[in-house]
Amino acid sequence: MNRARDERGSAVVEFSWLALLLMVPLIYVMLAVFDVQRASYGATAATRAAGRAFVIVPAGLSEDEARSRAFEAARLAMKDQGVQLTSDQLTISCDPACLEPGSTVTVTLATDVPLPFIPDALGGEPPAIHLSASHTEPYGDYREAKGNG
Repeated sequence: MNRARDERGSAVVEFSWLALLLMVPLIYVMLAVFDVQRASYGATAATRAAGRAFVIVPAGLSEDEARSRAFEAARLAMKDQGVQLTSDQLTISCDPACLEPGSTVTVTLATDVPLPFIPDALGGEPPAIHLSASHTEPYGDYREAKGNG
């Protein structure tokens, strides 16, 4: 009978340790997944916004101005999700030519999402998830050619 009394309360201690050991990694994985999902949604919205901004450029603006407007639209879409966008992460290509009737504009975004809470003291490149998104927008066969470049 003494033996039963010695083990009282040990189940609570064992459960607490087991819950702690399982919950911390689970919470970390959830935070990482949420960061990647947030950036993925932002990249999808950014490529769509950039493609549309490029296609609806007002008459008389050059291709460079259309690219600038497209980048700004993509930057704002990514900023809405808390992600910074740099110009080297966004590429805009046209087939066969930009701002010409019947052409298409393809916007591609490639970025890396760093895993949360990884200190720089570990050295080397911090681990990250590579993320890319692409959107193709038609200019339209029956539209007026725009731009002067």
